[in-house]
Amino acid sequence: MKTLAAILVEQKKPLILDEVGIPPLRFGQVLVEIAATRICGSQLGEIEGVKGPDRWLPHLLGHEGGGTVLEVGPEVTHVKPGDRVVMHWRPGLGLQPKPAVYDWNGKATNAGPITTFQRLSVVAENRLTVVPADTDFELCCLLADTLTTGFGTITNDARVRIGESVVIIGCGGIGLGAVLGASLAGACPVIAVDIVDHKLDKAKQYGATHTINSKTTDFRAAAEEILKGKADVVIDGTGNPSVLQEALALTAPKGRCVGIGVMPYDRTISINTLQFHFGKELTGSEGGSSQPAIDIPRQLRMIQHGRFDPKGMVSHRLKLEEVNDGIARMRSGETIHSIIHL
Repeated sequence: MKTLAAILVEQKKPLILDEVGIPPLRFGQVLVEIAATRICGSQLGEIEGVKGPDRWLPHLLGHEGGGTVLEVGPEVTHVKPGDRVVMHWRPGLGLQPKPAVYDWNGKATNAGPITTFQRLSVVAENRLTVVPADTDFELCCLLADTLTTGFGTITNDARVRIGESVVIIGCGGIGLGAVLGASLAGACPVIAVDIVDHKLDKAKQYGATHTINSKTTDFRAAAEEILKGKADVVIDGTGNPSVLQEALALTAPKGRCVGIGVMPYDRTISINTLQFHFGKELTGSEGGSSQPAIDIPRQLRMIQHGRFDPKGMVSHRLKLEEVNDGIARMRSGETIHSIIHL
């Protein structure tokens, strides 16, 4: 059995679309038919080599989506054929087996515990969370990362309390989820910063009380004017060293600064640590420390009760054959959430 897949063969190059052979299921593995997946900033990072040279080439990509379980391997107990599932990169319930290895014209092609830029995928059981059968597949994509990571960054990493001020720099995928999470957590004000106006407009729709275009305005000075001082919490979604330094400077003496954007492996920042001895915190986020098996049902319940509607977060829809165009659009800042329908 084969499936069309997007393959990363060389960093900084377009993905190659071709068929790969699907391996038989082994211990803890699940075969999923994917209906939709999202292009995430992490895929851009893999392609661009943000974390350094890639030792696993060629390999498949994608780590969030929605699909239906077709078949389960030995010892799988948390999902069964016919289940609709959210596919997420954060570990959840179940087994974590060795990743699948696909066949591409006789060449071994690697995959992690989850890959989603393909119609059929062999996924680790613990990367799947069962959801009601009528759950929209696009919503599955958002639950896989945007909402779980965005909300987790606010509640777990930044520990936002009601009435605290929050500044979120970068309002694309995860940043927009963080804006919504900050609003739901009772933060005030919620200041969204970006260089693209349409992303700032979307941030207003999802709870930002103020917006700043940092391409035309000194965002730190503008935020300090709004706050009449420093922010309790600053979230940096850019991974840009100079932006992160400004974010830290904007953070209150006992505030929390959280980086969700990944800084290139060969870049650094220079900071004085004295501020950390008196209560200021600087930390990174790993998926908002989210727990998919707990967080996804909770967020679904909130949506069902009308607390928020994430449908408007999707800005572009495309086919797998258009994946390189979608990546280019995301790189340019044109898109917020691009969903690939398979």
